[in-house]
Amino acid sequence: MSRQIVSIVGGKDAESASTYDSINPARTGEIVARVGLADAETFAAACRTAKEAQREWAKVPAPVRGRVIASIGRLVEANAERLAALVTEEIGKPYGEALGEVREIVDTCDFFLGEGRRLYGQTVPSEMPDKNLFTFRTPVGVAAVVTAGNFPVAVPSWYLVPALLCGNAVVWKPAEYAAASAHAMYRLFVAAGLPDGVLNIVFADGAETFRGLELALEAGSVQKVGFTGSSAVGRKIGELAGRHLQSPCLELGGKNPMVIMPDADLDLAVEGALFSGFGTAGQRCTSLGTVIVHESVHDAFLERFVRAVDAARIGDPREDVLAGPLLDQKFADRYEEYLTWIEPHHRVATAAKGRITKDNPRGDFDGADGLYYHPVVVDGVRPGDRLFMEETFGPIVGVTSFSTLDEAIELANLPGYGLSSSIYTTDAKNAFRFREGISAGMVSVNNSTSGAEAHLPFGGNGKSGNGSRQSGMWVLDQFTRWQAMNWDHSGRLQKAQMDVAEIVPDLDFRLA
Repeated sequence: MSRQIVSIVGGKDAESASTYDSINPARTGEIVARVGLADAETFAAACRTAKEAQREWAKVPAPVRGRVIASIGRLVEANAERLAALVTEEIGKPYGEALGEVREIVDTCDFFLGEGRRLYGQTVPSEMPDKNLFTFRTPVGVAAVVTAGNFPVAVPSWYLVPALLCGNAVVWKPAEYAAASAHAMYRLFVAAGLPDGVLNIVFADGAETFRGLELALEAGSVQKVGFTGSSAVGRKIGELAGRHLQSPCLELGGKNPMVIMPDADLDLAVEGALFSGFGTAGQRCTSLGTVIVHESVHDAFLERFVRAVDAARIGDPREDVLAGPLLDQKFADRYEEYLTWIEPHHRVATAAKGRITKDNPRGDFDGADGLYYHPVVVDGVRPGDRLFMEETFGPIVGVTSFSTLDEAIELANLPGYGLSSSIYTTDAKNAFRFREGISAGMVSVNNSTSGAEAHLPFGGNGKSGNGSRQSGMWVLDQFTRWQAMNWDHSGRLQKAQMDVAEIVPDLDFRLA
């Protein structure tokens, strides 16, 4: 029997306006969870509840909040296998990858548990006597966090852990198609001792979420919006937040380039391209979009890459496979559209394309009743092609060639995204020239475009985000505000820039 899941606000189940069935994409006849979806008013009410709870949570000393984060990490660690299995069941992510995703929560907690003792301000020297200057980090208030379902537990932790650590309350809206995984993660978080209302989980569709966010911003009950999802929706979130003079944390899509130099280790490059292009069935924001390979090694790289892709195992995510199914039917429908972007001047270099079925099998695998698709490599993409310019969320990778590094950098930047990038080279000069020229927020050298560590800033520029960063100490600037304080104990009013002592130099002095 499938799980029954509803929103939880202030520690209590909330009313549902409609229901949604979260389906196992590997076996589409299985319902993983029946999800009660809330309306806009419930979302706005959750933000009001969070606002009330946040006042008391902020009074808890930061080192104590850090110990709560430590407890979350230990609880997730103790439940890692069960949570990973649920992620695999609900979104079709291979179990090994799902375990790695759960590990990311633990790593994030391990980093931030210490930040509870390092939310440092400064003591700043004053230009006047008998006066002290200080700076303090203060929580922003309530964070409304909306996350995608391709990383249903790891990416949310990048928001939830630092937000809670810094003394904020959170209203979290996960993806409906990953609701069971999110609900399980929520339960682990509250088991660590979070007071009611400090973390709330609301399941809702996109339209009701947006309207609820609008209501909450108008009421002044949200001070920070975090969003992970498409660039198109990110623009709407950014516009809404901007009307209320807020700067959201936006982590959006990518068209991530991989440059292969003539001196590259081609076998290593193929390994990186295979993982970043087709791991998670190409459904990462950091998935490889286009391989930009030097003309002198184009044919050699393509031959090896295609051989690796055609040999890769696609199938049941509970087994040892490169990729399982697409996340949900809506992503399968969208991917079908991406396949129509293949033009006559392109060459599909891999053996097959489209959905894996009995009539279109992959070896002896017929796709059962899952949302499985053949991985596709398309050679000959050109600047201006939709396959070159736009994000393709799914198992399709384009290939083009270049003659100079400057040309490669220009091609890499052309689509206007700026999330992740990669270069394969054995020449340090190439690596640093690429780093200087690429617009991406993240650069890999001799590594894939995918993969993040909990203590390194994660985020993009251009169509990939607004420059905000997650992870590591850099995310603290998303969930705190700097407050300056001056304390004058001189017993008189001292005016800055006016009552400042001046020591007069003899600027005409010269050595004899």
